[in-house]
Amino acid sequence: MSGTDRAVGGRGRAGTVVSGLAVAVGCVLFLGGFAWAALVYQPYTVPTESMAPTVNAGDRVLAERIDGSDVRRGDVVVFTDPLWGDTPMVKRVVGVGGDTVACCEQGGRLTVDGTPVDEPYLSRGTGAAGAPGPASPQKFSAKVPEGALFLLGDERVSSLDSRVHLQDAGQGSVPLSAVRARVDAVAWPMNGMIGRPAAFAALPGGVSAEGPLPLQAGAALLGVVLILGGAAYGPVAARAARRERTVGGAR
Repeated sequence: MSGTDRAVGGRGRAGTVVSGLAVAVGCVLFLGGFAWAALVYQPYTVPTESMAPTVNAGDRVLAERIDGSDVRRGDVVVFTDPLWGDTPMVKRVVGVGGDTVACCEQGGRLTVDGTPVDEPYLSRGTGAAGAPGPASPQKFSAKVPEGALFLLGDERVSSLDSRVHLQDAGQGSVPLSAVRARVDAVAWPMNGMIGRPAAFAALPGGVSAEGPLPLQAGAALLGVVLILGGAAYGPVAARAARRERTVGGAR
């Protein structure tokens, strides 16, 4: 075997090694991303329009398993409470322990401790003189007990939420222990991540950090790219080595 043949053969073997390594790393990233997501997230199907337009009836969401103490204003959470029917429900947190939540101020907005909150996720419609409609057709004011949350649906006309339970103990709030998960994304249809409302960021405690779903999805996607790229590179490298060997032998 000539020196040229050995060099070409070495490049062919190197290509095979690189291809195999890329596929192996890709499998680890792809499977690892899915396994990580399965540990952290739980899928739910939302049965009603109470969270429209953020989440519509029949949407499949991914909710991060968290403790109630990790919840912040603006989060969309899955919770279970006996007074609400003891079935998993999805609502948005608008008040935490110690807050006074009320609606509506002069501009029709919800207030938290007297601070108006802009809620761009609502379909408020049009009120008098073309102004946006109120954030709630029902006026209310509630003091949230410590260790509890005040929850509203984004579809404020028909949502059965804390406003319906204002006469209950705790003025419609639910305990932190009722929270099962925080909704991070609508998986089907693929509407993407549910952002943290900027208006709540200025209030004490701020908003919660984004969950790890983008990182998990990125790892899985990179894994797919490496698997496909590695699988394609091996035959291409081998073919190039054979062609070079053939050309070299013809000289």
